[in-house]
This record gives sequence, C-alpha cells and structure tokens, in this order.
Amino acid sequence: MNKPNNIAQWTCGVLALLLLLGGSLTKAQTGAGRPVLTTVADIPMPGPAVRFDYQSLDAEHGRLYLSHMNADQLVVFDTGKRAVVANLDGFSRVHGVLAVPELARVYASAAGDHKVAVVDMATLKTIATAGPINYPDGLAYSPATRRLFVSDEHGGEDAVIDAATNKLIAKIPLGGGAGNTVCDAGSGRILVAVHGVDELVAIDPAAMRIVGRYKLPGLENPHGIALDQANRLAFIAGEENHSLAVFDLKAMKLLAVHQVGEDPDVLAFDAGLRLLYVSAESGTVTVFEEDHRDLRQLGQIQMPHAHTVSVDPKSHLVYFPLENVNGHPLLRIMQPVQ
Repeated sequence: MNKPNNIAQWTCGVLALLLLLGGSLTKAQTGAGRPVLTTVADIPMPGPAVRFDYQSLDAEHGRLYLSHMNADQLVVFDTGKRAVVANLDGFSRVHGVLAVPELARVYASAAGDHKVAVVDMATLKTIATAGPINYPDGLAYSPATRRLFVSDEHGGEDAVIDAATNKLIAKIPLGGGAGNTVCDAGSGRILVAVHGVDELVAIDPAAMRIVGRYKLPGLENPHGIALDQANRLAFIAGEENHSLAVFDLKAMKLLAVHQVGEDPDVLAFDAGLRLLYVSAESGTVTVFEEDHRDLRQLGQIQMPHAHTVSVDPKSHLVYFPLENVNGHPLLRIMQPVQ
C-alpha cells in the first residue's frame, strides 16, 4: 500500500481550517476561536474506495472494528500499533458492528444475508450466524440478559438474539423504522430511535417488550444515538432535518434541540472530555462540549464521506474512516485541540 500524499493531507488541513474560519459567526456565538480537531495520522485502509458504516472500539484490547459496508468486509485495526491486523471477507452489506469483550465476540450485521454474524475475537473466524432479520443495522448488548438487540431498519422491529445459543428468539414491533439501538447501563433498558413516529422507545430486555415511548419534537427521523451515562443524557440525531436532541434519561423528556450537518448519522461521546462528535452524510462533523445538561457547539469541520465516527475514551483520539481520499480509503485519526 502506498503512503498518503503529504501535499494532499496539507491541502485538506488548510481547507478544513478555512471552513472553520468561514464559520466565524458560529464561533463568535460559542466563544470558539480555533480549530477543534487536528489530524494525528492518516492510515491507508485495505479494499476499494467505497462506503464504511459503523465502528466499534474494544478499548480493553486496543482494537477497532470497522464495517467496510460496500466492500462486504470487516476491518480489524490495532489502535496501539496503528495498523490493520485483519481484513475479513464474507460480510454482505455489513452495517452494524459491536465488540463485546466479556463474551470475546464481535457481532456484525450482514444486511445482504439478512443475518447477524458472530465472530470469535481470538481467531477472527465466524462461528455462527443468526436470523433471518429483514435489514439488520445497529446492535446493542444487554449484559444482564446476555441478549443482543438488533435494529431491523426496514422491518420496523428490534430483533433479539440469545448470545448463549446464537439464535433469534424474538422480534419486537416498533411502529416505525428502527434507527440505532443502544443499551442504557443506568436503567438496564434498550433504547431505540424510531423513524416515522419520531420517538425514543425503551425496551425491557428481560421481558422483551416496549415499556415506554417518548416523543422527540423538533426531530425528523431520529437515527443515531450516543449516551452520557454519568449525567443520564441521550444525544439523538434527526437525520431528516439536520437536528440533534438532548434528552434527559432521568425525567425521560426532551431538553433541547440543536442544528448539525445535513443528514447526521453516527455519534460518539467522549465522557472524559465531555465532547460529542456528530458525523453527517454530508461530510460535516459537528463538535459539541457538554455544558450544564446541554451542549455548546465548538465548531465544525468538513471531510469527504465523514458520516461515521468513534472515540477512544482513554487516549481521546477520534477515528474517521473515509471511503475515498485521492482514490483510496483511509482511516483518519484526529485529536481535540485543547
């Protein structure tokens, strides 16, 4: 693999800086007068220059799992060595990916096969598949019940897989399209963003039934979710109207709505620095700082196809897999400017 073009990297950095300077009105409102992220490294990725989707960081073992969706591949990246250690084939239209260290398993949503693949962390071999699920997307694991909850985006359900048997055991109708699914450790519930009805739905993972529906006024087609577990907040992106909700997980009510880039997709929250990253299909990345149970925008940057993001809670490094930079995919590693 060829090394990244330094001139192209410098040009990209200058363009990002100019974009930030061009957004001076936003900065003036937030008090931010400098770039919010700086590039640490650009790492070449294997495979063709096509779309990536979700990521999952196993901080315990220093591995980042990336779904290279349109390549039908699952990429395994060593965050310590900053190197790809494996590129796994056979994951048709892979969307969601979730590392569960306590089970030594990685789960991947193979939407093209209508199944979820179960990968052994040690051998990186697929040991089972579970389905059928119409269009598996986001994934969440409930440790208390040892069950995996899967967003069936097109089927309008949350599917449930028993992690002990790797069998599909239930499908929970949501009343709309399933956005991201996450496990709220504070309540033990599964939370799902539901398209169409514009709700956040809470599921009891033991009973496998819906126990709460909460309207999200100001959001259209809620999709991505990130949680601040310590402060009991959920951040939910409205992909249809470039919006972002701050939701109180104690009172179960909406607190505020902010504007972000067009078609927001994946969110990542750094609990240590209290920074929220919102990536959008438009390539706009909006960075917020949590401030008194609300958010303060620090700035925005623009990168091609930067619709997916993850953050390392230990190093605070931020990861953006970019499908096409100078004709090749790469993983851009960035860090916040302090």
